[in-house]
Amino acid sequence: MTGKKKIWGIQKKILTYTALLLLLALFLSCVGVAGYSQRKLEAVTTDKYNFLCEKSGLSLQALYERTDKVTENCIKYEDVQKSLGADHMNGAQKSALSKYFSYIDLNNVSEYCYVDNKKNLYTKPYCKISYHDFRKSGIEDFLGDDYAVTKWFFTEDTLFGTGEMSLFVGRYVHNMDFAHEPGVLILKMDEDFFAGLTGDELVQSGDVTMGIVNSEGKICFTNSNREVNLSDYNMNILADFSEYEGTGMIARGLRVKGGMLSAFRHQDSGMTLFVYVPVKVLHAGTGKILLVIIGIYLVVFAAAVLLSLYASDRIAKPIKTLSRAMSEFNGEDYTRIQELNTNTELDGIGRSYNKMLGNIEQLVQEVKDNQKELRTVEVNMLISQINPHFLYNTLDTIYMLARINKDETTMRMIQALSRYLRLSLSKGEDIVTVEDEIENVKNYMEIQQIRNENLFSYDIACEVDAKNERVLKLILQPLVENAIKYGFCDIYEGGIIRITVTKEDNMLVLTVFNNGEPINEESCNRINSLAGLPLNQMKETFQNNKNGYGIVNIITRLRLMYDDKIVFQVKSEQDGTMFTVKVPERPDEQQDKPKNS
Repeated sequence: MTGKKKIWGIQKKILTYTALLLLLALFLSCVGVAGYSQRKLEAVTTDKYNFLCEKSGLSLQALYERTDKVTENCIKYEDVQKSLGADHMNGAQKSALSKYFSYIDLNNVSEYCYVDNKKNLYTKPYCKISYHDFRKSGIEDFLGDDYAVTKWFFTEDTLFGTGEMSLFVGRYVHNMDFAHEPGVLILKMDEDFFAGLTGDELVQSGDVTMGIVNSEGKICFTNSNREVNLSDYNMNILADFSEYEGTGMIARGLRVKGGMLSAFRHQDSGMTLFVYVPVKVLHAGTGKILLVIIGIYLVVFAAAVLLSLYASDRIAKPIKTLSRAMSEFNGEDYTRIQELNTNTELDGIGRSYNKMLGNIEQLVQEVKDNQKELRTVEVNMLISQINPHFLYNTLDTIYMLARINKDETTMRMIQALSRYLRLSLSKGEDIVTVEDEIENVKNYMEIQQIRNENLFSYDIACEVDAKNERVLKLILQPLVENAIKYGFCDIYEGGIIRITVTKEDNMLVLTVFNNGEPINEESCNRINSLAGLPLNQMKETFQNNKNGYGIVNIITRLRLMYDDKIVFQVKSEQDGTMFTVKVPERPDEQQDKPKNS
């Protein structure tokens, strides 16, 4: 035994120490390399997207200057100035001016509207809006009091009627020669207006978000069609950026929740361009480095383990073989003997193991034989508790006395009781036909109907061959007794008992339903758990409640007769209680059935 422990301990220690040493080296390498590379890669990535943010911000500034130049050219256009004069323009001049705005040198203009100081509107030919619609939209309010400034504003399209959030470019239009009421120029930009601000780096990195927020902190544009998932904390930071004065970078690599944020503020347009880089992009390179290191160490680890196993297995293999045989022994197969053939003391251990298997097999068989005899005795004892033998010999005398006194009710009860006892005894047989079982419960219910007049009625539906199908006797009667005793305890009439006998998947199914008080949930759960308990524990379930004796009796006899292949279930329904019993066919029953010709 000392040699066995020593050999097993050597193999286990070699594998344990090798694994611990390699894992420690892997951990220290990963921590060191990951920390260093993470800082370097994060700095490089931050500088890259700071530069990209500033570059895109300058492009935003140039785009605003472009719109300012275009609106300035529109103001200087001769027909625009003429529309602001004292004279009215004819129809041809108005049509020409409307077409002019379609050819202004600015891309991505989806709609336009120019209103002169005489309440005339100049739009695309298909656009049918009136001066009243223009005033009602409130779009002019966004221009404020700045008469010589191009305004950008992001708001709901109430002017052209789409109702979508859009970017508008607006400016007051003044007569350059005379002091007249100004006109208003409104340009609606389409979704691609800011598309040119997105660089190739952002297109390739789908996880990095570039966006633009207005002076109110609302997102006007992002570099992708997917939903921008920024936390409330980060959105508050962007809103604070909108209050900065001046133009230029206002945040470089600012660490925020979930990543890094850079921002460029443009004062004249009121827009703030931001670039949000999530943590997984900042640390993407670190993961690849760690994977390479882990891969190398896994190869080294596998090689070290294989060498350790080879060296130790030559010593411990016989012990492992015997240990595996013991651990895989399932208590049923006693033929798996072991022949070690090592020409050492281990062969004696193998022979002792084989001898032990033989002894166990013999003891198990003896236990099975004893259990079988015990079950037979217990079945007979349970049957003797149910069958009232001592009453049967006096029934004829009682019947004759009732007949002499012409007591019809007593005579009916004696006849029913006589039939009930005769079927209960069934010549000492435990298995009876379904016909006898149904006849037995009918006699019992007839006796109960005499005792409790008008208390209940019953209905029996048998869908099997009652003369040939066989079942353990006295199954239905205790269930009916339970229904009368507990289900109908609070009523005096109108009770219903329905009994059905059917066949389902080669199993005989017996159900007993009563429309009395539904069984409570606690009792229902306790009864349904009985079929899964050991036989010696079933009686303890109702040890303080005599009401469960009949149910325990039924389940005990069923399990002793059919092993654990039976199903016994009680279900509380809205209008009563349903008991269901399912029993399989026994091999001897199948042989006794008549064959179909």
